[in-house]
Amino acid sequence: MAYEVVIGLEVHAQLLTRSKAFCGCPTTYGAAPNTQVCPVCLGLPGALPVLNGEAVRLAVRTALALSCSIRQESRFARKNYFYPDLPKGYQISQYDEPFSDHGHLEIELDGAKKTVGITRVHMEEDAGKNVHLQSASVVDLNRSGVALVEIVGDPDLRSGAEAAEYLRTLREILVFIGVNDGNLEEGSFRCDANVSIRPVGEMKLGTRVELKNINSFRFVEKAIAYEIERQSQVLAGGGRVVQETRGWNEDKGTTFSMRSKEEAQDYRYFPDPDLPPLRLDDAFVAEVKAAMPELPSAKRRRFKGELGLTPYAAQVLRPNPQVAAFFEEAAALGGKSVSPTRVANFIQSEVLRDVQSHGLTSAIPVTARQLVDLLALVDQGKISGKQAKEVYSAIAGTGQSPAEVISRLGMQQVSDRGQIEEIVRQIVERSPKQAEQLRAGKASLMGFFVGQVMKETKGAANPQLVNDLLKQRLGLG
Repeated sequence: MAYEVVIGLEVHAQLLTRSKAFCGCPTTYGAAPNTQVCPVCLGLPGALPVLNGEAVRLAVRTALALSCSIRQESRFARKNYFYPDLPKGYQISQYDEPFSDHGHLEIELDGAKKTVGITRVHMEEDAGKNVHLQSASVVDLNRSGVALVEIVGDPDLRSGAEAAEYLRTLREILVFIGVNDGNLEEGSFRCDANVSIRPVGEMKLGTRVELKNINSFRFVEKAIAYEIERQSQVLAGGGRVVQETRGWNEDKGTTFSMRSKEEAQDYRYFPDPDLPPLRLDDAFVAEVKAAMPELPSAKRRRFKGELGLTPYAAQVLRPNPQVAAFFEEAAALGGKSVSPTRVANFIQSEVLRDVQSHGLTSAIPVTARQLVDLLALVDQGKISGKQAKEVYSAIAGTGQSPAEVISRLGMQQVSDRGQIEEIVRQIVERSPKQAEQLRAGKASLMGFFVGQVMKETKGAANPQLVNDLLKQRLGLG
């Protein structure tokens, strides 16, 4: 029997606030265990939560970026369950009255575009972290109470590849609008995938299995593919799929059962009596919307339409906000003298390999001014393209200007016609066989002669002049 795959994703994204959702404890990653806690996030009797206003602002920005409707009034609820990393015995979240819903996200895979619905974006607090050692299991509550948004997607995805692309696109948006650092390894961007299959043509959803906390897009795709095959085999063998939560073993390439999957009623949601309704007036929402940064999709269109980049270049320069900003600054400094495409090409070929990125932060080894000055020297014929790469390596991380390095190293492009003409003559005369083959139509040998001249001049010869003089010497017109 042929089956249709149905996938819905739930993404938990940590908001970039300095303090937690309902108390003043810091959110610094990597602090010593249980040093960023207080009576509120420890759930001690009598401690009362106070909502973090910046978390609300970032949550609304997230919802607007995903085209969600914003509700003027919403409520926080208590989601009751009992795990060691949940000190209160409940999690403050939103359920039937979230602050936003009915959004969408457009993805593109293999040239085909698809719109995926967003059921809702709601606010909640994070749990702590269980740490399993050889002799014991311990709990670190530093993360308990950290502000999150949960982005619940509609069951519109039909493959692991679509799911992975959805996550890449969503992560890119959250990073660009400055609400999340996109760090999967540190757990600030986490994904749960709900996977089910049903006979083709059937409208009723099959029994769903939740794949929990997978920490890479590649593993999401692999885990979903494995789970689809596992469920297909269960049904083909006459069995039934059990609703459960499963983990992903990346070493074995398999999913494994963790626990039975709870239904919503199992959490016994009810409004949190310690928190009043959250009210978002039109003026506040308009203020957040007015401060919204440019979305990645709009930036890509502008790079292609206004700056003339190829689709590939626009894609390569877009994913990291600081790299994109670096390119835009350099393109603006270049003005009419250095084209945006020249800037983009050099960043892709030379600069990107040296960029060190961590979340929202990127260490770029040269400034936009250094880059533009370097490319201008090439355009002015003072150095060759090959020499530009050497100068770039010399100025990276130094703050020196390209002109200073060129002067110090004695670099200067050779444009003396007589000097190059003599070198061309000597090379052609000592390569009569190749010269004859080139004249006979073997055009690829032009590269051989150009290379010989550049080797002789240590890459300093003016490439255009070299080509012109070679054609003249070889009688190629």
